[in-house]
Amino acid sequence: MIKVGDKVKFLNDVGGGVVTRFLNKNMVMVENHDGFEIPYQISQLFNINDPGLNKGSEIQQKQTVQTENKAKVEIEETQGEIINGKNSPDFYFCFVPTDSGNPLAGEIKMYFVNDSNFTVLYRFVHIKSTGFETVKHGTVQSNSRLLLESIVQNDLAELPEFGFQLICFQKQENEWFEPIVKRFKVNPVKFYKETSFHPNQLFKKNALILQISRSILTTEIDKLTEDDFKKLVQEKEEKPASEKPAQKRTEDIVEIDLHINELLDNSTGLSN
Repeated sequence: MIKVGDKVKFLNDVGGGVVTRFLNKNMVMVENHDGFEIPYQISQLFNINDPGLNKGSEIQQKQTVQTENKAKVEIEETQGEIINGKNSPDFYFCFVPTDSGNPLAGEIKMYFVNDSNFTVLYRFVHIKSTGFETVKHGTVQSNSRLLLESIVQNDLAELPEFGFQLICFQKQENEWFEPIVKRFKVNPVKFYKETSFHPNQLFKKNALILQISRSILTTEIDKLTEDDFKKLVQEKEEKPASEKPAQKRTEDIVEIDLHINELLDNSTGLSN
C-alpha cells in the first residue's frame, strides 16, 4: 500500500521520488529529485518507507536496482570519447518516446546529444511569459548524450518554449566558436503523430530530432553584415569590363557571386 508522502522507486525506470497525490485508484503523482511531478502506476512503484508492503518486494527491489544501473549507463548519460572525423560542432535536441508506436502511452524523454569531439558547457531553460526558468546546466562530454527531462500527455497543454545556451571547446584548438543560443517552440500536435518520430543513428528507438547547431559554413556566412554585402556589390561594379564579371545587373535584380572565396578572406578548414 502506498500513501501520500511515501518515498518510492520506479521499478521499470531510473530514479524515484515522493508521492504527492492520487490521480485515481491505480495512478499517483510522484515528485522526482529534480522537482518535477510525474504520473505513475502504483503497480510500477516500490515503497521505500515500508518495503514489507510491496508484493514480491525482494524480487522487485532487485529488478529496480538492475534497471536503474542499466539505465544510468545506457540512457541517462553516456561517457565522452573522441571519434576521428567528428570535428564539426554538431548538437541536437531529441525527443524519444518509450513507446514509438504510441508516443503518448508513456513518457517522452528529452535529450541533449553532443555528436562531436567538443566539450560543451550548457544551460537548458523553459521560456515562459514570466521569464527564463533554468531546468538543467552543466557539462556534456564529447560524443555523448544527456537526459534533460521527461514529459507525458498531460504536460502538452502547457508545453513551454525550450532554450539552449552553449559554449563548446576542445582541449587544444586553433580557433574558438561563438556561443550558441537556440530556442525551440515545438507544436504539441507533433507528439500525437507516430510519423513525427523516425529511425536515426543517435538512438535505438524512433525519435524526433531537432538540430541546435548549424554548419560552420552557414555560421561564417551569417557573420557577414549588410554593409559587407553592399561593399561586395560596389567592388564588383567597379571592376574593369575586361575582367570576368562576378555579377549581372538588370533593372530589378542584382546577382552576387556567393562562392566562398568571394565572401571570406580565408576559407581554410571549411568542407564543401
